[in-house]
Amino acid sequence: MGKHSETLEKAYEILTIDDDRACQDIPDSACREAPGNFFLNAGNGALTKLAEQIASPSLVLPWLLAGIGAPSSLSGFLVPLSRSGSLLPQLLVSSRIRKYARRKYFWVISGYIQALTLLLMIPLTLFVGGLWGGIGILMLLAVFSIASGVASVSYKDVMAKTIPKGKRGTLLSIRATVGGALALGAGTWLMLTGGEEEPLLFYGALLAVAALLWFFATTLFSMIREFPGATDGGRNAIEEARKGWTILTEQAGFRNFVIARSLLLGVPLVIPFYSLFARDLGAGLSGLGLFVMANSLAMVLSSYFWGRLADRSSKHAMAFGGVIGAVTAVMALILGGMVGLDYTSWWLAAIIFITGFAQAGTRLGRKTYLVDAAPKEERPLYVAVSNTMTGIIFLTSSIIGLLAGLIGVQGVIFVFMLMMVSGSWLALRLPVPEAMVAEAAKKS
Repeated sequence: MGKHSETLEKAYEILTIDDDRACQDIPDSACREAPGNFFLNAGNGALTKLAEQIASPSLVLPWLLAGIGAPSSLSGFLVPLSRSGSLLPQLLVSSRIRKYARRKYFWVISGYIQALTLLLMIPLTLFVGGLWGGIGILMLLAVFSIASGVASVSYKDVMAKTIPKGKRGTLLSIRATVGGALALGAGTWLMLTGGEEEPLLFYGALLAVAALLWFFATTLFSMIREFPGATDGGRNAIEEARKGWTILTEQAGFRNFVIARSLLLGVPLVIPFYSLFARDLGAGLSGLGLFVMANSLAMVLSSYFWGRLADRSSKHAMAFGGVIGAVTAVMALILGGMVGLDYTSWWLAAIIFITGFAQAGTRLGRKTYLVDAAPKEERPLYVAVSNTMTGIIFLTSSIIGLLAGLIGVQGVIFVFMLMMVSGSWLALRLPVPEAMVAEAAKKS
């Protein structure tokens, strides 16, 4: 056990580039458990990232809905529903989370619910299909997303209590990198073995594997050693909403962060408009595997870079990710105008790869910024307010997708490009996290 502990600590120091400030913001008891918690958290993230790619709402589920004969209009609800469902309920649950000294169990219960919803999608895929099968899958996706929202509030607070500041961006990057490497292998296998046929049994198998991965990931998270935290200052849902609104209106730094984050949603929202080109061209499972590979490769190659940058300047990670996403959108518009409708799976895979690279920057940057900039005692509330406002934006973003019939796919891509540029500019103007903490202290 001693040798195992020493090896764990050594690996932890190498990966995080340990220094004398390692545990300046968490208690010594939590600091001693940090190496073990770090790797349990990383393992949890790797498995969930792989599961997210196998059952991706932006890449895989549109193929699945088309395969079961569901109306194509249902696919337009997948990404907004999955994202808004995970964000909107968070303000309501943050007050309840505050009442518990150990908050990891909110993630654990949510994780098992997510595994169950994926399993329940299997009979809808194999035996129901059509309109009602598609509606059922969307309803289960909504439940999955709401559980994800509860887990998100819990996760950021647990990470802040168990992982020292300055190492959180690295942890998030390792979660994404290892998960992306595993998903890259899955995508490669799918591309090499998949053909033009799309058997429903194969989609059922994908859902089963994703459910098992979520189950094992949840079990790892349950093993994290979390010490009791503060439970005072609890509010009911109405008081929580009022307090959240006060924070949003009175603290300019936090308000600008929420606006910047909302505008940078253009990066993930544009991906389905790239990827669905392939299915329109008749690509089968091999084409789907190529897109999973592209997105996963982006995670592998970008996450550690973005994580280290986020630890140094999280707002710059957000901004640079948005700039890359905007440049990629311009590339798509230019190349689309040059080649007309002559798209290829490989061309689209390159676009998805670069956009995935950009998305990693905006995601890791805003996660690290919020954890570092939110006051310790109010962190769940700040996370919940930010996510709730972003969820509203995600929900209304489906309107942009509906505009595709009027302004065309290229017009929609142009709108998302403008969002990315605006979000990047605002991210660069954000205060450093320490300044936002100081601003919150003055207002309290």
